[in-house]
Parts: sequence; structure tokens; C-alpha cells
Amino acid sequence: MGYHSRAIVMKIQPSSSFTAPASSSFDCGLLARLIARFAKTDGTHHTLLPMLRLNRKSEPSEPICCVYEPALTVVAQGTKQVILGGEILEYDPANYLVTSVDLPVVCQVVRATNSTPFLCLSVTLNVRLIGELMSELPEPAPSPAGRGMSVGRLSAPLFDAVLRLVHLLETPEDSPILAPLIEREILYRLLTGDQGPWLRHIAMTDSRTHHIARAIDWLKANYAEPLRIDSLAKIAHMSTSSLHHHFKMITAMSPLQYQKQLRLQEARRLMLTESVDAALAGHRVGYESPSQFSREYRRLYGAPPLRDIAQLR
Repeated sequence: MGYHSRAIVMKIQPSSSFTAPASSSFDCGLLARLIARFAKTDGTHHTLLPMLRLNRKSEPSEPICCVYEPALTVVAQGTKQVILGGEILEYDPANYLVTSVDLPVVCQVVRATNSTPFLCLSVTLNVRLIGELMSELPEPAPSPAGRGMSVGRLSAPLFDAVLRLVHLLETPEDSPILAPLIEREILYRLLTGDQGPWLRHIAMTDSRTHHIARAIDWLKANYAEPLRIDSLAKIAHMSTSSLHHHFKMITAMSPLQYQKQLRLQEARRLMLTESVDAALAGHRVGYESPSQFSREYRRLYGAPPLRDIAQLR
């Protein structure tokens, strides 16, 4: 499954409660110029730093279905919205997005122009490093697992560390020594920030988030297989009732809804990039009934498979 498997669905209206980011000492202009220098065209750009990706968009986008992987996302310019289940999260230069488990979402850039494009960066979360840092930090008060995706207020120390990481793209010879140190600092700032209590759960082997992550890994690898909740619960080392409850609490959807989104995204990719017909695409992702596949595809993407793919092409 790709990081940005494209799909067009309903329009996401900008949040009516949106307010411009509060003024701060952050030099977002410098960060924007750095990102623009290494992301000269629209799209996602990998960098010489394995954990760092840059993204650029020169105009508001159509809603896109994709899978967000565990990462910190910081915006230098523009605004983006993500729909997880029925919840809308909006992030901009004042607010970062953190994702702790793989989540199928609908995302849309809502503020961008050719002269001031949407510019952001993502830093992949290293669970091993998070675990190491947790062992060195004071034990926090117990906290329940929360959503696998949340928005936090960007702090000056976190922004500074992120800016220094992007700066390393200008001096590649420094990156082997300095990048691991800055990555560790970024994770430290996250763990000691307002989203830290929830982020800790992904590195705790006995946490609900860790158990749900095991179930998610199985669903991603076996999305075309029939889903048996009792078997999935055994994989996650949970009871079926606990799996249902915590899976929905963390992902905002049931295991069946999660699998359905993975199936439909992969079917759309097969039809769009490999010219597979709708019946075969549906069969390859696990649908036995072409009519059920077409019905669920239309419900998610707003058009039946053939019409949707024709419009994209």
C-alpha cells in the first residue's frame, strides 16, 4: 500500500472555526524556503535522510484517500485537513500532526496557491528510539490509549529541532553524525510535549496501542483474506470485545471498516496503474461479489469503478 494512494471522494469544507496561526517567534519563512529548495515540484519528495520527506502542493487539492504511517508532520506554509473516521483534524504552521499507527484517512490541502504553495515535512517515528528514550525519562502518570492521530501545538524547541534537521540537506557531509542526534531530540520533544502520554503507548509492548498495531500489521498484510474477528483478537493478544473497543478508539473505525478501506484503495490502484478491470480488481482484493465491490467502491469514491477511473485518466 502506498503512502499516498490517490482517491477522490466528497469535498471537505474548510473548518468554519479556523483561525489564523497565532504569531510566534518561529521562522516559518526560512523553513518554507528550505523545503521549497529541495521540493521544487508538487508531490512527495524523499530526501537523503531516510526519516525525512518533504511535500509541496501549489493549489488546494481534491480529497485523497491514503494511508498515513507513524510520523510527525510539520507545516511550513498553508493548511491541510485530514478526516479520520468522521473526525476532521486541521493542521498548519502553528500545529503539528502526529500519527502513531497506520491509518487510512481522507486528506485535502485547503490553503495553497502557486505563489505560496503548501509546504510541509514528515519525520518517520522510530519506535525503537522512542522506547530507548522512554527508559531514560521519568515514569509518567498512567494514561489511557488515545486516538492514533492527533494535533498538537508546535513548541519553539520542537520547531528548532525540525528546522535543524531540514538544514542538514544543505550539508550532506554532516548528516551521518548529526541527523541521528537531531532525530533523537525531535522524539524527546514529542515525548515531553502535550502529545507525549499518547505517543508512549506505541513503544510499550503491553499497551493497548501496541496490541492494536499488531492487528493493523496483520490487516495490511492480509487485507484480501476473509476477516475473522476471533482470529484477529488472538493475533493482537486481546479478547474480541476488547479488540473491538480499543480498535475503534484508536483508529476511529472497526476492523472491518479498516480492512474495507485498504481493499478499496488497493483495487483503485490496480485499476488506475495496472489497467486491471473492475471485476478482477475486486476479486484480487478479496471481494467475491462484483456487485458488492461496485456498491462499496461507489460509496467511498462517489462513482462506480469504471466511471471513476475514466475521470481520473
